[in-house]
Amino acid sequence: MANKSSFTPEEWSRLVASPVVASMAITAADPGGLWSLLQESMSSGWALLEAKQDAQATPLVKAVADDIANTETRNAVRESFQAQFKGSQFADVKSKAIEELHAVSGLLDTKAPDEAVSFKSWLWSVARKSAEAGKEGGFLGFGGVAVSDAEKATLAEIGTALGNPAGSGAGIAET
Repeated sequence: MANKSSFTPEEWSRLVASPVVASMAITAADPGGLWSLLQESMSSGWALLEAKQDAQATPLVKAVADDIANTETRNAVRESFQAQFKGSQFADVKSKAIEELHAVSGLLDTKAPDEAVSFKSWLWSVARKSAEAGKEGGFLGFGGVAVSDAEKATLAEIGTALGNPAGSGAGIAET
């Protein structure tokens, strides 16, 4: 069973940041209005909180969710984000986020092969929840669609980057 000690500090930071990265990819794919942006941005935080409380979450998912509360871990994640995404435009953020998820996927396959599929499925579900969090194309939350075509395409890209974990592609809200 993989845990924090299975990874280097840099690898662990990347793993802890991965739910936020998944959410960022969705937000960058179709940046809606302010309300939609806030809802999508907050969804990764809610996903971490849910994972902490979910009795069926895998030990690795729980460890990641628990460790984000650690100040040292949060600082490492922030530094990683700044180095990776500072000065990027939305299109760049999306492609960099998907590249990072692909790298995290490989890291999981190497360092946590027994939990890789379940962790990647969780990451994809974080991205899906982010896509479903805010309506696109409306005004102040009225009208629009639950998941835009750009978000659906990005969910498919995330699924590919994660090696198409079980469940990716299923359960996308229809417009």
